[in-house]
Order: sequence, then structure tokens, then C-alpha cells
Amino acid sequence: MGTEKNERVITGWAAKDPTGVLSPYSYSLRETGEEDVYIKVQCCGICHSDLHQAKNDLGMSHYPMVPGHEVVGEVVEVGSQVSKFKVGDRVGVGLIVQTCRNCHPCRSEEEQYCSKKIWSYNDVYSDGKPTQGGFASHTVVDQKFVVKIPEGMPSEQAAPLLCAGVTVYSPLKHFGLNKSGLKGGILGLGGVGHMGVKIAKAMGHHVTVISSSDKKRVEALDDLGADEYVVSSNAEKMQQLNDTLDYIIDTIPVVHPLESYLPLLRMNGMLILNGVIGVPLQFLTPMIMLGRKSITGTFIGSMKEMEEMLQFCNEKEITSQIEIVKMDYINEAFERLEKNDVRYRFVVDVQGSNLDP
Repeated sequence: MGTEKNERVITGWAAKDPTGVLSPYSYSLRETGEEDVYIKVQCCGICHSDLHQAKNDLGMSHYPMVPGHEVVGEVVEVGSQVSKFKVGDRVGVGLIVQTCRNCHPCRSEEEQYCSKKIWSYNDVYSDGKPTQGGFASHTVVDQKFVVKIPEGMPSEQAAPLLCAGVTVYSPLKHFGLNKSGLKGGILGLGGVGHMGVKIAKAMGHHVTVISSSDKKRVEALDDLGADEYVVSSNAEKMQQLNDTLDYIIDTIPVVHPLESYLPLLRMNGMLILNGVIGVPLQFLTPMIMLGRKSITGTFIGSMKEMEEMLQFCNEKEITSQIEIVKMDYINEAFERLEKNDVRYRFVVDVQGSNLDP
């Protein structure tokens, strides 16, 4: 890791307090260390967890905080020991920028479960300096936590894949659900949910979207390619789904009952939690026991899975449905995201926002 010598002063947009309102903020980045990649940010996706952190919804936020963990940019400098990247490469950075390298998850190439992982923002490096995210002109990251963007994939399309894409790809791969012929449910149709539909369909699954209202039916079926769409309050339609699904990916980021969805799973079916929720969820144990069903959760994905996912999406021509905004629109974008008023992911055009001094 680099030292403080020759630190660069850059500009980002930071939350200064739990209002979550972002404004310009200047701070320093370390010099490019031996294993570091110095990146000029081109664009950065906006994730619901950025909103949670900016507003201290999880009670662990530190300010000032520059969010953003779906970062795509161009390599402008590499350290002397960097072998994976060269100047001019287009690369991506996700939610993690450092781990211990020695624990069982790290040795198993599942470093996202390292108990000493360091987040790309709202965290501190081993030297005590705070990490800052991708809503900024530049970032510097250890090469292990950087991935190459496939040739031909637009940067703005790649950005959401670095969180939303790998978040649904990882459980499907890990639990052996990446084979054709399965029936899956996607619970919630936001940034992660819409990628769940596209990736599951590309794997050859029959996909049912389960939502709280009918307002996204046409988009789910016609635009995203889902096979069925069911409103969760429609008891008759929900009952028809009983014992039909091999898995449900639950992407809802707010508290909700699980009892409505567990009966939809077949024997040995799996409810996979992907939404970040700060309060307990409840269910009745017989709903699990009588079908040998599972409730589990996964967290983003490994660096290896992220590379696989990018290649998979590139080969299958999977794209995100995005709305591109400039940095000066970030607070309006946060407000709209909180109201679920986006189809389906905001991406900030950082390079076009002229953050450089």
C-alpha cells in the first residue's frame, strides 16, 4: 500500500451528516503503491446500500463519506509490482478494496467473507486513513480488487454489474443453480432484481417476478423477459405458485414477511436473501421443516465470480437498464431511489461531471 508521500488532492461528492445530502468535497489519495492501480473514474452506479450508508440507516456511518462502489474507469498509473493491468486498461472496482489474505475465506477465493475486509468507502485502511468511494474523479486500489472490463462492454453498462450483477450471479453459481431447466422467483424488481431476471433467463430458467404491485408487469414481461408476473397480495395467484419454485432471490431492501413466500418453494427449495435490512425478519419454523427448505443469504461475490460474471454477461449480451445522470443530480437521484422511482439503476457520468480542479 502506498504512503502519504506525494498524495494527490482530488474532488468527490460526500455526505457530511445523516441527512445523506451530498456536496463537493476535496480530499487526498495515497500515492500509487507497488501493488496499486490509480484509476480515473469514468462512471459509477448508484446502489441502494449507498443510500443506506449516506443516511446512517445501519448505524455505522462515518462522515464525510464519498459513496459509490460500482466504479468503472481508466488506468492512468500502475505500481511497480502490478502485473494484471497496464495504463489505458478499462477496469472496475466493487465493494471491497482489501482483505487479510490469510483466513479461510481468503484462501478459498471467497474473500468477500473475510472478517477483516475493508469496504471501498465508509471504512479505514490499516494505516487509519478513511476509504472513499467512486463518486469522485479518481481512486487508487490494490490490483487484487480490480477487474478488467470486457472489450465491447460499455462502461455505463458495466458499472451496475459490479454489485447488482454479481450479487445475483454469485448465489446461482455457488448453490449449483446455474443450470438450465430450473424455476426461479425474483422477489422485488429494483436494481438487483432486474439483473436477477436477466441473468436467470440467460441461464435457461423459467422466471417468475413477484412484486407488491402491478405497475411493473409490462416491463418485467416484455422488456426484461420474465415468464410470469405475480402480485404478492393476489392470494389465488400466489397459491397457484405453491411448491413450484426451486429458488427465490429476495432482493427487497426493507422489512417484509417471509411467510408469504416460503410456501412457493419446492422441497429442498431455497430462499436467498440479498436485500440489506436493519431489523429482524420472522418466519414459522414448520414452513421450513416440512419441505426441508432453506433460508440463506449471500454477499456480493468473489473477485473470481465478478470476472466470470462480466464475461458471462458480455457473451450473453446482458445489459442493465439504466438512467445516466451527472454528479450535480446525485441528491435528486437518491430521493428518487428511495421512492423506487428509477428503471432500474442510476449511473453517474463522473467523467462528464468535470470534477477535476
